[in-house]
Amino acid sequence: MSGSLLIHNARVLALDDADREWPRADIVIEAGEIKAIGPDAGRDWPRPAERVIEGNGLLAMPGLINAHFHSPGNLMKGMLPGLPLELFMLHEVPPLAASGDGSRLAYVRTLIGAVEMLRRGITAVHDDAYHVPVATRESVDAIMHAYGDAGIRATVAIDQPNVVEYEKYPFLAELLPDAERHAMDRAPRQSAEELLELYAHLIQRWHGAADGRLAAAVSCSAPQRVSRDYFAALSELSRRHDLPFNIHILETKLQRVLGEVKFGKSLVRYVHDLGLLDERTMVIHAIWLDEPDIELLAAARCTVAHNPVCNLRLGSGVMPYFALRAAGVPICLGSDEMNTDDTTNMWFVAKTAALLQTVARLEYRDWPAAPEMLAALTRGGARALRRADRLGQLAPGFRADIALLDLDTHAFTPLNDLRRQLVFCEDGGSVRATIVAGRVVYENGRVTTVDEKALRAEARELASASRATLARAEGEARRLEPYYRQMYLKAAARDVGFTRWLQ
Repeated sequence: MSGSLLIHNARVLALDDADREWPRADIVIEAGEIKAIGPDAGRDWPRPAERVIEGNGLLAMPGLINAHFHSPGNLMKGMLPGLPLELFMLHEVPPLAASGDGSRLAYVRTLIGAVEMLRRGITAVHDDAYHVPVATRESVDAIMHAYGDAGIRATVAIDQPNVVEYEKYPFLAELLPDAERHAMDRAPRQSAEELLELYAHLIQRWHGAADGRLAAAVSCSAPQRVSRDYFAALSELSRRHDLPFNIHILETKLQRVLGEVKFGKSLVRYVHDLGLLDERTMVIHAIWLDEPDIELLAAARCTVAHNPVCNLRLGSGVMPYFALRAAGVPICLGSDEMNTDDTTNMWFVAKTAALLQTVARLEYRDWPAAPEMLAALTRGGARALRRADRLGQLAPGFRADIALLDLDTHAFTPLNDLRRQLVFCEDGGSVRATIVAGRVVYENGRVTTVDEKALRAEARELASASRATLARAEGEARRLEPYYRQMYLKAAARDVGFTRWLQ
């Protein structure tokens, strides 16, 4: 548990219910929680703080929340060219992989991503962690230990499909040669019972650990990637423990076609008809939605995780932001993974999210404004984490997850409009300190919880040692790519009644 801390005389942007802002104010923090905010709050507090941060020239604001992330891609930044999702996944999650990466690699790659986020003022991450080829207690624990050691706030799910590879796609079974299909039949796969045992471990061992900084979520990856019994069991876990439920839905046109071919309906309608859409559901990407889909999401009070950089990198399309907003669907923002965004820079994600929509509507008065993007970066993520009452704003009773930014930088010189410059000028370079649960975990250019130089060195060594495994996976991907390309082109040619690609 962290001690008491006073941030004295900073400019404060609370992003709270009243949208309060103070040109100069104190923030009193005890036991990881904000106790008071306002001019002279520190002077009026009955107890002296164990540490005082002089805030003159600094902006205090809520820490950013990366609401969708996959840590297993952390060592793959810059590794892959632009590819459609279905071809990209041949490299990301090789369908014929026979062995895993090892616990140390999982720990180090998770830790290096957490460090990168802390340096940019990101205080919380929602990690939809996949495991290749299968999830184990050791691989789950490695991820959770890394987040615990880093000092970041992390909510983590086990993103593990449990159906054979070619059943996840339209047309693929008939396009694949018998030998490749049989190889996929033999690939390691886990039963619903095995995966639910792992979830029991995740929840019992880690949910609420590190004074509540670590938490569990659930994930089916995507509706078409799991058996119905496992899907329903995950939804029940989510309800029983009030956990976020991560579901990738309609990320690509091919997934739109899949719903029509396999289920005779959109994937949103499929999940709705199973009775598995509710307010705990975080629908990830949500690009190839139609109006009835959006109505269903709004009625179920789902949240949508928007990942604009990833969507552009993979050519997935432009999310119908305006229609979702008009329907009242809450939106949060994510970087997705480091092999599709190639960084964890949530400042850039917010800027991209705002600018991308300017080409989607003529009426400029409707374009996303800076306050809207800041809300998605903070309060939107808190809602998705089921922590809207404790995270995402600076107010008494909320957890002390705070970013301190230097206002004497190029991003804020001259200071014309604070909110616009945070979204359109800031890139994380002005962050001078990051505080999670009242603990200063980044300051003076270094993360305080980790030897960053040693961590980077070990990450390079582990990446080098895994080259043979990557080479095998690359060979398998090249062999399978012609069949996946045929599938992709066949789906792309199908008329679904609308498009999310720019014409």
